[in-house]
Amino acid sequence: MGQTLLQKVWDLHTVRTLPSGQTQLFIGLHLIHEVTSPQAFDMLRRRGVGVAFPERTFATVDHIVPTLDQRRPFADDLAERMMAALERNCDEFGIRIAGLDSDRQGIVHVIGPELGLTQPGMTIACGDSHTSTHGAFGAVAFGIGTSQVRDVLASQCLAIAPLKVRRISVSGELGPGVYAKDVILEIIARLGVRGGVGHAYEYGGEAVARMTMDERMTICNMSIEGGARIGYVNPDETTFAYLRGRPFAPAGGSFERAKQWWRAMASDPDAAYDDVVEIDGGAIEPRVTWGINPGQSVGVSEPIPDPGASVSSEEAAAIGEALDFMGFAAGSPLRGTRVDVAFVGSCTNGRLSDLREAARVVRGSRVARHVRALVVPGSVKVRQAAEAEGLDEVFRSAGFEWRGAGCSMCLAMNPDRLNGREVCASSSNRNFKGRQGSPTGRTLLMSPAMVAAAAVTGEVTDVRTML
Repeated sequence: MGQTLLQKVWDLHTVRTLPSGQTQLFIGLHLIHEVTSPQAFDMLRRRGVGVAFPERTFATVDHIVPTLDQRRPFADDLAERMMAALERNCDEFGIRIAGLDSDRQGIVHVIGPELGLTQPGMTIACGDSHTSTHGAFGAVAFGIGTSQVRDVLASQCLAIAPLKVRRISVSGELGPGVYAKDVILEIIARLGVRGGVGHAYEYGGEAVARMTMDERMTICNMSIEGGARIGYVNPDETTFAYLRGRPFAPAGGSFERAKQWWRAMASDPDAAYDDVVEIDGGAIEPRVTWGINPGQSVGVSEPIPDPGASVSSEEAAAIGEALDFMGFAAGSPLRGTRVDVAFVGSCTNGRLSDLREAARVVRGSRVARHVRALVVPGSVKVRQAAEAEGLDEVFRSAGFEWRGAGCSMCLAMNPDRLNGREVCASSSNRNFKGRQGSPTGRTLLMSPAMVAAAAVTGEVTDVRTML
């Protein structure tokens, strides 16, 4: 019987099986940033331990970086200290860093792929939950905690429990105005935010095969929101075309040899899965979250759920809590909901293709008077490419703020935050209470094109009416 990609990569990187039943797994690439690494480096110093393989670690700055005024020292003293600590640690331990003075700086899950650091068949770890993004390339990638960041720095290994594999096949062709973000929100809504616990999600099917690498990254990015530890897509010609010519990818004859090996890492046709889920991609419509976790979403034409129609008391309680916090009524339409802020960016949807789709919607229009709208490229390279295409002018002319690269309003670790009970149309990945800085702020997750439509109309709008 054949093997899945997860089994192949796992076996190749297994050092040994531990008495606990966990695997001691060698990590091929370790990505770090300024938030979860300072404590890990301090732990190394206290133990008198160095970094085992500094050449396998790459650092960037993203979470706490201001996107409007990036002059040093930062106005936020804690942010400045985090930044200085990362710079000091990388210098002391010989680790490459893409700082604010580098054109390689950006969100860690954007720059890894665009630099060619992320490659098929790798094991990749980072102190960030959305590391599953890199699985779009056929890598086994997962987020880790600070103590595990320490372990990887010290030994290049991790203790991790084996995972089951669920194959999620998305068939057919996505309709106009439907994007990868809508696909992953549909998957999470169907399977639940805990449905993937103990699993890796393998995404495939006709709709996924047609997707660009940017789109595949969006799907894999939010695997963690469905409870899965890992999400991946088997590498194919789309993967190889993306990687060719990237700074850290193999070159010349080495690239052709690497392609053969990468192709062999894909799941075998007769591989066995622990579970298989079939989804009709043609039936998916633009989706919007209405609640306080990414699983609480509906199609833009559907009503907000009624807790009275729930199949369990636990689900009814969760819906009730979300409706109470969001101020929504069961059975009411989400379309037409007023928004105060529109945010295009994040490691989920801050790539060039995302900005192009948002610009396509706003071109020739103006942001509604009551809406504060901002676009934050996922990296310096994305910003430069967008400016070369004139996308920055499209956004500025429409009334958007055009910012520097960083995590921005995805999370409340920098100056870009919600105020009070503001409602934000966001292309990011989480809508938890307080996620965007205000304990009472409300987040509606959607695709960048849907965010752009909301910014222009001032309310949740079906982007298909504007394309």
